[in-house]
Amino acid sequence: MNRRTYRRRGPWTLRTRLVVSAVTLIAVVAAVIGSVTTIAFRSYMYGKLDDQLRSIAMRAAKPPGGGGLMPGGALPGGDPLAFVDGRGLPVGAFGAVLVDGSVTGSRVVPESSTTPGPGAEDSGQPMTGAQQKALAAADTPAGGGARSIDLPGLGANRVQAVAGPQGTTVLVGIPAAEVHGALTTLILVEVCVTGAGLIAAGIAGAAMVGVALRPLRRVAATATRVSELPLHSGEVALLERVPDAEADPRTEVGQVGAALNRMLGHVGSALEVRQESETRVRQFVADASHELRTPLASIRGYAELTRRGREETGPDTRHALGRIESEAERMTGMVEDLLLLARLDAGRPLSHESTDLSPVVVDAVSDARAAGQGEHHWRLELPDEPATVHGDPPRLHQVLVNLLANARTHTPPGTTVTVRVRAAAGHPWVTLEVQDDGPGIPPQLLPHVFERFARGDASRSRQAGSTGLGLAIVQAVVTAHGGRVEVSSVPGRTVFAVQLPAASVAPAQSQASVAPAHSQQGDRLSTSA
Repeated sequence: MNRRTYRRRGPWTLRTRLVVSAVTLIAVVAAVIGSVTTIAFRSYMYGKLDDQLRSIAMRAAKPPGGGGLMPGGALPGGDPLAFVDGRGLPVGAFGAVLVDGSVTGSRVVPESSTTPGPGAEDSGQPMTGAQQKALAAADTPAGGGARSIDLPGLGANRVQAVAGPQGTTVLVGIPAAEVHGALTTLILVEVCVTGAGLIAAGIAGAAMVGVALRPLRRVAATATRVSELPLHSGEVALLERVPDAEADPRTEVGQVGAALNRMLGHVGSALEVRQESETRVRQFVADASHELRTPLASIRGYAELTRRGREETGPDTRHALGRIESEAERMTGMVEDLLLLARLDAGRPLSHESTDLSPVVVDAVSDARAAGQGEHHWRLELPDEPATVHGDPPRLHQVLVNLLANARTHTPPGTTVTVRVRAAAGHPWVTLEVQDDGPGIPPQLLPHVFERFARGDASRSRQAGSTGLGLAIVQAVVTAHGGRVEVSSVPGRTVFAVQLPAASVAPAQSQASVAPAHSQQGDRLSTSA
């Protein structure tokens, strides 16, 4: 069975709907006017034709010599078709005598009919047999009104019957071709004029509606510009407004424009309040982080000094001092992370220099391997050519450290972590990927992994005191470099992909300090690591 695929037609625009509605209304009005005009004209033309037919019928009913009619309307004698002599009759007019339903005599005014003189024979010619049969079959009663009859070779005719002598019936007819031609011409003119008028109305309507909807398009353009603004974060100056000409409340479009302006005003006020609140919070975090660095350093120093002092301390005291140092160090890391985020939020510029990612990757993987104590398997996939970006080396190293720490702390021992750098000559981006074959990120957490203080569930739980700021710092640093970071995760494969703008490097620059270790298995790294 064949299946037909129907394409859904898109919705019509307001301009199209208005133009189509107007043209349809004009077409309906024109059809009504044309129909009424045609009916009235037809009645008028057939009225004139019937008047002429009645006049001929009166001539047919008059006796020869101008005498009156005999009882019953019969002629007193003579030729009952003497009236068909071409005098004042149109070409194609005819008369016929019916006796007992059969035509016994007929005469038609030919095109070459002339007015006969005294004693001349009539100029009419008899009807054909087919015409006589059609006329007899019409069953036209005497004394009735005019009727329309189609005769072979004569076309449409109007026929009327009058009583003849000795029970005969005289039929009088005149052609209706002229009336039909006039009606056909009228209908053709109406159709042509209506079609031309609809085309002109469609063109003019489209232009007029386009001009009328121009203010609405400007309102829509303003709304589009507002929708493209990054209103979700950062400092936003919402200065877009609908022009005053399109915000007049006395018009429908003006009411929409005025309402949009009021809404933009409320949104702008809310954004200003949000921005002020974020600024205060950011300033507080920066100040608090900066102020906490000194007492935390003092705590760590005094704890280390006490632990290393000459006075003998018990095991409980040494354990407590070790915990104080550990927690102070962890808190110092959190303070440093918060301070870095506050500085990045404030838009402080980073130092940029030409940096090859391969040595940075090797160093970061070496550190992660040492910190992981051999619980994970590490792999490197580095390009043969330098993968150079324009960025801040310490911050890029921090991005890698955070990604590797995330893979190490949120995956079970034995997980393979692959760090991959991809760069192509002439390509505008250098891609850095950190992939692991761990249990994956829960789908409900995946959209929020780069949010601050976001943590996973038991499958990627916090095993080493994670603060939930590592991936937030990764996104902030990568964004500050003009790049982007993405994550995809399914059980058995989680990939964090960092894309950074590539920078040109000198051809003489070598990569001798880094020995590529493509697809190395297990814990083995390049010798430079």
